Amino acid sequence: MTPHTIAVHPIGVVLGLLVVVAITATIYWMLHPPQTRADVEAKQAETVLKKMVGSIIVVFSEDIHSEHMMVLAARLARRGVADLLAVYVIEVPLILAEGAEMPDEDRAGFDMLATAEVIAQHHDVQLRTEVLHARSVSSGVLDLAKRENANLIVLGSYREGKYSGAPLGRAIEEIATRAKCDVLIGVPGAYGTLLKEEPGDEVPIKKGSAASVRPPR
Repeated sequence: MTPHTIAVHPIGVVLGLLVVVAITATIYWMLHPPQTRADVEAKQAETVLKKMVGSIIVVFSEDIHSEHMMVLAARLARRGVADLLAVYVIEVPLILAEGAEMPDEDRAGFDMLATAEVIAQHHDVQLRTEVLHARSVSSGVLDLAKRENANLIVLGSYREGKYSGAPLGRAIEEIATRAKCDVLIGVPGAYGTLLKEEPGDEVPIKKGSAASVRPPR
């Protein structure tokens, strides 16, 4: 018997290839749909966050109480695997030598940092602590941020006694104005619950109702 032969026309081959390509492209599109604008912006926000939390400094002082912000910083550090440093800054009066001993102030600083350490432990975050003596809180924090190459400075706000209507203290304003990195400021509120500890944590944390970020200049 004579075997049957199938004649293949070049145009048919081209059409067949086009069909295969169209089907493949359709399947790929179904499995990999194009990103929406929201998807793109969300991805960009995640990238910015990773850069922001590379190195975080949480500031404490006699007038700056950042316990409630320590909770947020610990959560950011855990999520971004960031280096976290809590510092208590002691202002050295001009009448004293810059390296003068101030045991009472040091003791208060160590007590505050002990609370910060417990908060970090509750969030499974490694924390470094430091008691820093400086002529002013703002200069001490800014110098430390430069030394640590910080990506983010976190601090709780306070109200100065002489200016009860002012939402921020002078030291915080100076840090926010002069810092070369992002600054996150937590404003305490009587009814805020955003920055409270999660259920089950036993560390008493001062409530905070709002937070603001000032981008680096």
